[in-house]
Amino acid sequence: MKNGEKLSLWQQIKEDFSVPKLNDPVLESNFEIFFNYPGVWAIINHRIANRLYYKGFKKLARVLTGICSICTKTDIHPAATIGRRVFIDHAIGVVIGSTAIVEDDVLIYQGVTLGGVSLNKGKRHPTVKSNVVLGSGAKVLGNITIGANSKIGANSVVVVDVPENSTAVGVPARIIKKDNSKDKLAHNELPDINKEMFKYLIERISILESNVKNENCNINEKNEVLEKEYQSFIETLKTNKKG
Repeated sequence: MKNGEKLSLWQQIKEDFSVPKLNDPVLESNFEIFFNYPGVWAIINHRIANRLYYKGFKKLARVLTGICSICTKTDIHPAATIGRRVFIDHAIGVVIGSTAIVEDDVLIYQGVTLGGVSLNKGKRHPTVKSNVVLGSGAKVLGNITIGANSKIGANSVVVVDVPENSTAVGVPARIIKKDNSKDKLAHNELPDINKEMFKYLIERISILESNVKNENCNINEKNEVLEKEYQSFIETLKTNKKG
């Protein structure tokens, strides 16, 4: 079935049940999906609530969402737009606002928030394009766009657009890599931006202190080496605005 085709509710639910097999190597049987994958149930409940909401049964949709929130520990507004094959891994603590748009094949880990930063009516929540990975605890806030195939590091706070094929980490999130492969997000390979910055400042202070204590200290040579390291680090944080 092609991505552009509109699925019936039953077809969507059937497809949602098949998604864990594509995203979780731990899954050994379909039996586990019924009891160990609250994210699947959160998505399925949303499919039903979303249809009720846009057919005018808004109160009933909100009741279903509330019940699902208690059972799965997720909070997805029934007005939110959720695409095909979206997988919420572990699910606990996930919040998706009413005007959020999540396109196809998005992977969402626990604790992710797609929230708003304004009380104004209209589009207040993020748009997440296809094939995006949102790391555990990531906060994506406001009417911004996360480009296709991009990855957001764990506990990052994103408040500006992220270009497609990019990796963003930090608070606030910065672009550290472009042209991502199709591999899933490897959190252990992401750099620690704060650590690198503190390392630079500590070494800078050390050089200055040595120069004050010892006039013979070759500050220029050490400073040159440190500056090269610093500039290399800064280059990784630069965002290509044209991206």
